[in-house]
Amino acid sequence: MKICFFGSSLVSCYWNGAATYYRGMLKEIAALGHDVTFYEPDAFERQAHRDIEDPAWAKVVVYPATPDSWQRMVAQAAQSADLLIKASGVGVFDAELEDAIATVPSNAARIYWDVDAPATLDAIALDPHHHLRKAIPRYDAVLTYGGGDPVVRAYRAAGARDCVPIYNALDPATHHPALPKPAFAADLNLLANRLPDRETRIERFFIDAASHLPQQRFVLGGAGWDGKPMPANIRTVGHVGTDDHNAFFCSARATLNVNRDSMARYGFSPPTRVFEAAGAGACLITDEWQGIELFLEPDREVLVAADGSDVAAHLDALSPERARLIGERGRARVLAHHTYRHRARQFNNLLEGMNTRIEAAE
Repeated sequence: MKICFFGSSLVSCYWNGAATYYRGMLKEIAALGHDVTFYEPDAFERQAHRDIEDPAWAKVVVYPATPDSWQRMVAQAAQSADLLIKASGVGVFDAELEDAIATVPSNAARIYWDVDAPATLDAIALDPHHHLRKAIPRYDAVLTYGGGDPVVRAYRAAGARDCVPIYNALDPATHHPALPKPAFAADLNLLANRLPDRETRIERFFIDAASHLPQQRFVLGGAGWDGKPMPANIRTVGHVGTDDHNAFFCSARATLNVNRDSMARYGFSPPTRVFEAAGAGACLITDEWQGIELFLEPDREVLVAADGSDVAAHLDALSPERARLIGERGRARVLAHHTYRHRARQFNNLLEGMNTRIEAAE
């Protein structure tokens, strides 16, 4: 099947948290025999911060971030595709692309793939004239990378013909145990760009935990943290490229995951960082959210914290031996049940079922 996928970027993780998900999913989808073309705009300096070359398993089409260019790309894809996919969060002309891909004349099936469904659904709920209210019913299916039953119910209420979560996962070829690097050495580290809907939670879970443990070392990776007031025991290291993610996770006694506001509220939304860290064999501490036990077993494969005091208590009691054991158990669980190969098979099964329904309707 010829799949044309419109997303933020496949070749750059710069201000692009979905890159790991796209790469893992599309590589394994291509391995099942599908022909993948990924369309991405030249925007936000992502092309200047590429961290991979064009992959062998997908054709990458980079287009100027202009109205004429995205329209030309949609028309081109519509002529050749068996399946058109629009991902959320491209960053430029999202509304126009979502409307165009839903309505462009084509024999292709259409999927809206939401990589931040809680935030999208909140935006729809707040705006009675939101463009997706008309666009979503025109897609053959909505896929999300998280959200569970709450997101499925909300999307169906918004008119989706079907909605299925295809969760984040691990690509064992890219995220695995690695040698630590002194630049990332810490008792606890966190990898997260500074975003408005996550900053308060990072203050609560990470910065507050550091203030409770002034003798321990904390490292914060990610863009945008310059100028943020922090305790003296927190060191910021700026943007961490994907080549350094494994070393980053393996350089601390434990690593922290903090979900964005909407993802924590809906639950069932493990970000890519959870699987990246687990794949590296890191001892993971995560903020508390509904559904974590579907992916990792609390107190055995992951430590769960309700606030910064809980994070500090976990860290203060965490011996290197227990940290190593939690990391090993988490890695084993993810390898057995939560790789992108597992997710790609789920996608393929859904695609077969969707095509059967489309053919029956015709």
